[in-house]
Amino acid sequence: MDYISALVPPVVMAVAFTALIVTIVKSQGGANKAKEDAAVDAAIARAESEHQARPSAS
Repeated sequence: MDYISALVPPVVMAVAFTALIVTIVKSQGGANKAKEDAAVDAAIARAESEHQARPSAS
């Protein structure tokens, strides 16, 4: 019976990890994808414009 108690924790962790991956995959896209993409694009554009506005130190 020791082998059963040795196998339970890895099996539980495998099931939990699988559930986490399924949840992550299911939450990709959806109704808010365009809004999230626009927010990321705006943040990248803002960072690039700040980088270009600074004079180079060399």
